[in-house]
Amino acid sequence: MDVEKRIRALREEIRYHSRKYYDENTNEISDFEYDALMRELKSLEAEHPELFDPDSPTQRIGGTVQSGFQKVVHTVRMESLQDCFSAEELREFDERVRGKVEHPSYVVEPKIDGLSVSLEYRDGVFVRGSTRGDGVTGEDITENLRTIEQIPKTLSRPLPFLEVRGEVYMSRSVFEELNRVREENEQPLFANPRNAAAGSLRQLDSAITRKRRLSILIFNIQQIEGESLSSHAESLELLRALGFPVNRYQLCGGIEEALAAVDRIGDERGAFEFDIDGAVLKVDNFEMRELLGSTAKFPRWAAAFKYPPEVKATKLLDVTIAVGRTGVLTPTAVLEPVRLSGTSVSAASLHNRDFIKERDIRIGDTVYVRKAGEIIPEVLSVDLSRRDGSEREFRFPDHCPSCGEPVVNDESESAVRCTNSACPAQLVRSIIHFVSRDAMDIDGMGTAVVEAFVREGLIHNFADLYRLTADQIQALERQGEKSAENLVAAIAASRDRDLSRLIYALGIRHIGAKTAQLLALHFGEMDRLIGASVEELEAIPDIGGIMAESVKEYFSHAQSVDIIEQLKTLGVNMRSTEKRESDRLAGVTFVLTGTLPTMTRAEASALIEKHGGKVTGSVSKKTRYLLAGEDAGSKLAKAQKLGVEILDENAFLKLIDTEEV
Repeated sequence: MDVEKRIRALREEIRYHSRKYYDENTNEISDFEYDALMRELKSLEAEHPELFDPDSPTQRIGGTVQSGFQKVVHTVRMESLQDCFSAEELREFDERVRGKVEHPSYVVEPKIDGLSVSLEYRDGVFVRGSTRGDGVTGEDITENLRTIEQIPKTLSRPLPFLEVRGEVYMSRSVFEELNRVREENEQPLFANPRNAAAGSLRQLDSAITRKRRLSILIFNIQQIEGESLSSHAESLELLRALGFPVNRYQLCGGIEEALAAVDRIGDERGAFEFDIDGAVLKVDNFEMRELLGSTAKFPRWAAAFKYPPEVKATKLLDVTIAVGRTGVLTPTAVLEPVRLSGTSVSAASLHNRDFIKERDIRIGDTVYVRKAGEIIPEVLSVDLSRRDGSEREFRFPDHCPSCGEPVVNDESESAVRCTNSACPAQLVRSIIHFVSRDAMDIDGMGTAVVEAFVREGLIHNFADLYRLTADQIQALERQGEKSAENLVAAIAASRDRDLSRLIYALGIRHIGAKTAQLLALHFGEMDRLIGASVEELEAIPDIGGIMAESVKEYFSHAQSVDIIEQLKTLGVNMRSTEKRESDRLAGVTFVLTGTLPTMTRAEASALIEKHGGKVTGSVSKKTRYLLAGEDAGSKLAKAQKLGVEILDENAFLKLIDTEEV
């Protein structure tokens, strides 16, 4: 195995899934699978210290600050936790702790699967609330947090200053009701309560957040004035007395008692009103915590235990095939209902053709199933001892079940794919994505309406949306004159959407809304993006090789470029509305490295490009400036060797405001 290549691939894949989870509130893989990738990366990095990179996901907390919210720089860093997956790993954690302090006691708490926030109080009054972000810089979401009834707006007794940390979550009952209503209104469903809570808390309209009925539990004091505390358990009781809803906890005298508490939480997890993704152990005594300190990413006095997913046996009754938006044929197991993590499961993912083949999964088998990440049911394996000869092999279809065209094997993704761009299944899902809120945002274009247009032959591609007339719409069942006029107006309004929305709307694999925004800001217009090389794409901060190859592959197809030309002819905007503010950095090349105090590298890049500058991925003789933050790596050493001028964030911002560079 090429270790360096594998480490690079793991870092890129983890960054991609981290962006999806923290910034876009979606999951493409389970927590269990994500943790497995992270553990492999940690292991390889430990074995090969010469390949250390301060920008590695193992050295960073996931999450960035989203546009639309004010930044909040955390005075006390909101750290992440190191993960443990076995009792033995928790005992090793205890040994490390006892190597520095004597006879530690531990507080054990359920690890809530939600969104971590900070709440600040002055003189007993709630004044500000923010997200964790990357641990150093978060988002000011005060008004949205005010909508959560459990958050006290005034404390039971005033303190000069108090900052607490808690986890915002959506209860399972609220989540189920929310998805039921969204399904009735033909809106996309939330994948799980965590994503629903995160999406709700980041709404720019706090009225929407209020309707989502979010909850919170507080689990830590970050800063306090007017009180002297010696332990975590003492601080939790103070929080309770002040009026906060406090996470349940147990004070344990040693590691064996703590392990028993972890087991009890695991046994009871299905009974919680919220999802948990583990249990947390914390050294109780604050003086001991000071002695133990923190790494660049984790406190050394705490650890998170991740429970293995619950596994049960049931019978595989059938296998169905669905055609996804990108043409992938996805197999789903039809199961005898079985109860997992508090809900009844009758269907589960079989992933792809290779997964079925490698495990020799047959219809009629007794299979073991679990909820990956406590959310997505999946088949794990077959109980071969229960076969009686009545089982039958499942064969993937040679033709698409939606359009009847031949399918192809996509070896790069172990996928079977329909490549017919006119495939009805792909078309419906693609159009639904194209018109969705984060894409072209065409109000009134729900699933049923899209299906009707496709069924009647009115839409064969994205461009056909802009050819629809009020008469055509009104001719459809249940479409009146007013609703037809409104839909035509909504379609017309979408012509002026920013280029970033159009890029996202195209449904390019691996390109989410945030990445689409980066591409739009960097290239400015669609034609420049279409003509970009893989190297140009990879030079953009936060754009990795997988994404670069995906963009290049999408525009290599004549039919993709033809659709763009049709959209252009029909008046759809092909330029970024983010205008260049000046040309004072024209011809100036920057390279960015490390973590900046108050902005992300993507934001710094956007600022450079707004003033005509260029950002590249590697230092060379052509580099004019290196913008370096904390933990700058090999790029800093190379810049010093080549005599490249090095800027910190303050010098960079002064440079932006200077007339001459």
